Amino acid sequence: MNGILPLWKEKGMTSHDCVFKVRKILKTKKVGHTGTLDPDVEGVLPLCIGKATRLAEYITDSGKTYEAEVTIGISTETEDASGAVIESKKIDASITNEQVLLIFEELTGQIEQIPPMYSAVKVNGRRLYEYARAGEIVERPSRIVTIDQIELISSIVHDGGTVRFSIRVVCGKGTYIRTLAVMIGEKLGYPAHMSKLVRTSSGGFYENDCVTLEELATSMPEDVLKPVEIAVSHLPKWNVFDTVAVMIKNGAVLPVPTDWPDGEKEAAVYLNDELLAIYQIHPEKEGKVKPIKVMPD
Repeated sequence: MNGILPLWKEKGMTSHDCVFKVRKILKTKKVGHTGTLDPDVEGVLPLCIGKATRLAEYITDSGKTYEAEVTIGISTETEDASGAVIESKKIDASITNEQVLLIFEELTGQIEQIPPMYSAVKVNGRRLYEYARAGEIVERPSRIVTIDQIELISSIVHDGGTVRFSIRVVCGKGTYIRTLAVMIGEKLGYPAHMSKLVRTSSGGFYENDCVTLEELATSMPEDVLKPVEIAVSHLPKWNVFDTVAVMIKNGAVLPVPTDWPDGEKEAAVYLNDELLAIYQIHPEKEGKVKPIKVMPD
């Protein structure tokens, strides 16, 4: 059983819970997720089944889209609605669309983020949330993430000294939307947190592509699994013949072929529409290509 399962993760479950349940439903051990979603978050969670687990990183590295509610005036220890309140500041002045849209422009592109203390990022071999739960303070390494677009998708509501509005964010891997909410608040001069979040797309899959765990339990696998090749559909193709395919399957380093995709450093290798491997221009041996991934038979 091989393929990609676009799952709609429901609230109250961890990504690992989903993997465990899918293993039981499909009766296979080879199941891997493509980027965690917090228990309070619902949304698109592509799972890799069988041979597709070899390609999970290609889905993880692809763009994602989120819809989030930002609440200005209150911050929490987890940066989302599940955490204890650590600061509040009543908002007396009006926050306008123009102010918010200017901040979105400032936060679009490559930006620096510091991951939340309650996150799975590892520091010195331990998850940050392990330090946080133990009450320990540790320096968090900043990271550069890519925000492709931030869009205001609701009106700005002033309510009892707080302000809330909803945004749509298109971003690259490693982006924390709750941290983005905090950063928006900082630029407005107030504490803030992310009060709701839904992941609406990941790896090229959308909500209407997904099945729930309940639907999966009553479906035939061939009706819900997507082809393995979808994971690398963004890569250029290198089509080979039988004789070369044998060497490809053995992971051979080869001379750069005459039909290698023009100007590309990486390519997906196919034999009669079957994905055999991912190859790249050899970083050390001029005029050669080498395998990054070889798909098992």
